[in-house]
Amino acid sequence: MTTPPEGHHSPTLEERFRHVRMLLCDVDGVLTDASIWVGAESELKRFNIRDGLGIKILQKEGIKVGWISNRPSYATTLRATELKIDYLFQAEGSKVEAIENILKKAAMSWSDICYIGDDVVDLGALQHAGISVAPADATAEACEMADYVTKRNGGHGAVREVAELILRAQGRWEKVVNRYQG
Repeated sequence: MTTPPEGHHSPTLEERFRHVRMLLCDVDGVLTDASIWVGAESELKRFNIRDGLGIKILQKEGIKVGWISNRPSYATTLRATELKIDYLFQAEGSKVEAIENILKKAAMSWSDICYIGDDVVDLGALQHAGISVAPADATAEACEMADYVTKRNGGHGAVREVAELILRAQGRWEKVVNRYQG
């Protein structure tokens, strides 16, 4: 991140999380531990249930969620359908272009999004996002590009960690907790 000119206020991470209107992320290595099981009729992927709940809570709080993957997968489609993901893009190609199309449909800009990515295919998206995040076990390049590196690994609660950071920064987390206590 570059140093702002003198007299210019550089927003803190909390301030940047406060302005998130959409969470976009890669799938393999972010929502999963980057493993796939192949050999049955179709591949299998393991998704973390707490990540899923974090996504549902974000959506309930009015924050859109999208997944961008260069690797089409029935397992990803199935999980995205279960969670009613707002935007799903699965195709080889530029993630930056895919995100720009999503932003156009959503009438948002790069500054409105938090992007979570774990590998070199995510660097462009990480660079453009209003706030960029890498899971703890992401590649060195993704971690260096990210504004924040999670404490949790991909597929092991990294997305949930980010969901909570967004909601805490926006002053909504206590309301969420209270909703489930009563």
